Amino acid sequence: LSALLNTSILLRSGVTVTWAHHALMENNFDQCLQGLLFTVLLGLYFSFLQGLEYMEASFTIADSIYGSTFFLATGFHGLHVLIGTIFLMICILRHLSATFSQHHFGFEAAAWYWH
Repeated sequence: LSALLNTSILLRSGVTVTWAHHALMENNFDQCLQGLLFTVLLGLYFSFLQGLEYMEASFTIADSIYGSTFFLATGFHGLHVLIGTIFLMICILRHLSATFSQHHFGFEAAAWYWH
């Protein structure tokens, strides 16, 4: 069940970051901020649930090849999500201080990384 919830969270976060990007392209700064905030919250929620899943797992990284593969794959993915969340938090700060360039490349790079 938690894997389905985590997948749903990540799919929704893809929608919210796309919403934020489209809003930014249309100079709708309020909706851009909302989309970024929702995306960051979803990223943090995913990371929290991933941590819970690790604590509740009935196996460890040292138990078997399955445990090693599971923790390695999900660990790298979790790290990817945390880095992407940090990128998007920086985008929020840049958005609030109005320091995006005209082409918004920093935002686009963060959104590409997120997807």
